[in-house]
Amino acid sequence: MPRRAILHDVSPVGPDDMIGRLIDGRYQVRSLIAKGGMATVYVATDLRLERRVAIKVMHDHLAADERFRERFIREARSAAKITHPNVVNVYDQGDDEVFAYMVMEYIPGITLRDLLHDHHRLTPEQSIDVMDAVLAGLQAAHKLGIVHRDLKPENVLLADDGRIKLSDFGLARAASANTATGQVLLGTIAYLSPELVTKGTADVRSDIYSLGIMLFEMLTGEQPYRGDQPVNIAYRHANETVPAPSEVNASVPHELDELVAWSTERDPELRPADAGVMLEALRRAEAELGQSARAVDPTAVLATASQSDVEDTDPTQLALITSQMSSASSPPEFSEGHVESFRPGDSPTVVGAPIFPETGVAELVPSLPQATSTAEQGARKRRTFGAVIAILVIALVAAAGGIGWWFGLGPGSYNTVPEAVSLTQADAESAITAAGFTVGDVTQEFSLEVAAGTVMDMDPQAGTSLAPETPISLIVSAGPEMLTVPALEGLTLEAAESAITEAGFTYDQATTLRQFSDEEADVVIAATDTTGAPLPSTLAEGQPIRLVASAGVLPDVAGETEANATKLIEEAGLVVNVSSREFSASVASGVVIASSTTTDPVVPGDTINISVSKGPAPVVLPDVVGAPIGEAIATLEGLGLTVGHNVPPGIVNDPNPVIKFVVSTQSPAAGVEVPAGSNVTLTATATL
Repeated sequence: MPRRAILHDVSPVGPDDMIGRLIDGRYQVRSLIAKGGMATVYVATDLRLERRVAIKVMHDHLAADERFRERFIREARSAAKITHPNVVNVYDQGDDEVFAYMVMEYIPGITLRDLLHDHHRLTPEQSIDVMDAVLAGLQAAHKLGIVHRDLKPENVLLADDGRIKLSDFGLARAASANTATGQVLLGTIAYLSPELVTKGTADVRSDIYSLGIMLFEMLTGEQPYRGDQPVNIAYRHANETVPAPSEVNASVPHELDELVAWSTERDPELRPADAGVMLEALRRAEAELGQSARAVDPTAVLATASQSDVEDTDPTQLALITSQMSSASSPPEFSEGHVESFRPGDSPTVVGAPIFPETGVAELVPSLPQATSTAEQGARKRRTFGAVIAILVIALVAAAGGIGWWFGLGPGSYNTVPEAVSLTQADAESAITAAGFTVGDVTQEFSLEVAAGTVMDMDPQAGTSLAPETPISLIVSAGPEMLTVPALEGLTLEAAESAITEAGFTYDQATTLRQFSDEEADVVIAATDTTGAPLPSTLAEGQPIRLVASAGVLPDVAGETEANATKLIEEAGLVVNVSSREFSASVASGVVIASSTTTDPVVPGDTINISVSKGPAPVVLPDVVGAPIGEAIATLEGLGLTVGHNVPPGIVNDPNPVIKFVVSTQSPAAGVEVPAGSNVTLTATATL
């Protein structure tokens, strides 16, 4: 029996300290599934939702790379946005000081690589089935602008229940080239697009190239370029045209040759624009090949038989087997008149028929080659009849085995769970009951991302085959949780930020407003919502809070020199404007008399007006010539001037002098403008 890595073989392999570990207080690691180049995958139990999940734990050398961890988290969040029956759901991600991990939907089954390893290649019809499902899932990602970057058979999962799932979105981008092991690089480079080889850039058309190589491999059983050295394979991808699959396998129709050629053009501009375009082309090719339009869920894998199949195809030809073919148990044998019943969970589980002869499993239709040969030898009118009989024989015999189990007691007898995630609760319940199921427990959980009343998870998951009337449980978003707003005024900005995040809200330092107040700098003086309105007592979880912080106390510059006042104002982050220069008898020249603001409140960058003193006002000398000396002196001193004269002090102050002195000259002369405090000299002449 060929070796196969079985995804649902969950027996522990060797000692592993992850087994039994509780991750994030929620995921109980049960057993090891497999180890790969970038991660180890475990089966775990989600204790919160009581379901099995797969946890992918990144290897230590990757998790230790801070750039990888950050990119891994971003890519996991992007992958979680993809909701499609043909894509493995990403439920959660996280990291701690030791490792980074991703929680995904658990898919028991095998990979496309396992299938190709055991059975070499697929028929064109089977290749179309697989490619249709892969493209449908990839189309959902491309619509979101998400590029897979690492499409290969190892990332295509074939579930036990017949579903086909695409996995590992974003991991190739998260793991840079210098962190990938040589083995991973060698395994991936066979599907690498020319632009990734030559430029290191990728878009959705790079995924298309990888799918073209996968389609070539499914049809031929080999990759177009092989070699021991990755550089040689990469060189051929960048410089050679992928050969037609029919050059290796003559049974490949030209429609699929053309699809491989189109999808593997070296110039990305010449390829299908995205997975949706390639899916349309695949279905056109399928129609041209004479296959009937799809009337079943594209996630199911069923072999089909047409008249030409019976006439031209070996009845032991490849059919897709999507569960473990255990070497420990022998398959059932069938004889005429005997029907072996199968129960869900029996091994082997066969989807479609007939079975590969090289697996060692008994042929389901041992007498068909002879019957077909007899029909071939008959007359032309009997040829059609013989073909019809052969089809009936295949159908009847298969009904006793794989297909009989599928439609009788297996997944084919069950209903497919419809997608309810992203629907309103009412629409989800209608879809569930319309599909023949009942609505189970409906619980509500707070959510920041999902609108209130919208289904954000379900159990069992969409696409699962279940018996009618099975209850389907829903988790419905209750919207964001309403939380109490903490008291923030009077706290420092650092303390306020901690209080905001601890209370369940968000804070962006870039939105902080600053204004001058009586508080010290960086003390919160107000908190508002994003519109500037005062905060209510409660807010929805995750809502942003904006803070108004003190920019400090406005500088008081009255009495400062103009130069010093300018320095103080500018150091506070404000702009100085000398609004006036005024005479002042009490403030020295060049000193600030007063300052004023231009806005209320004052914020950094605002303007502060200052008034600067020009000193005392100048004096225009009056004409005191001819006036008595005492009167002249009093007049000038009253104007703030000092007076010099030639009259003895005793006579000046005598109210009734015998000899009167009259001013005959003054210097400076009358009408001259002099600064206050200037000296005026008077000359007086005596008179009787």
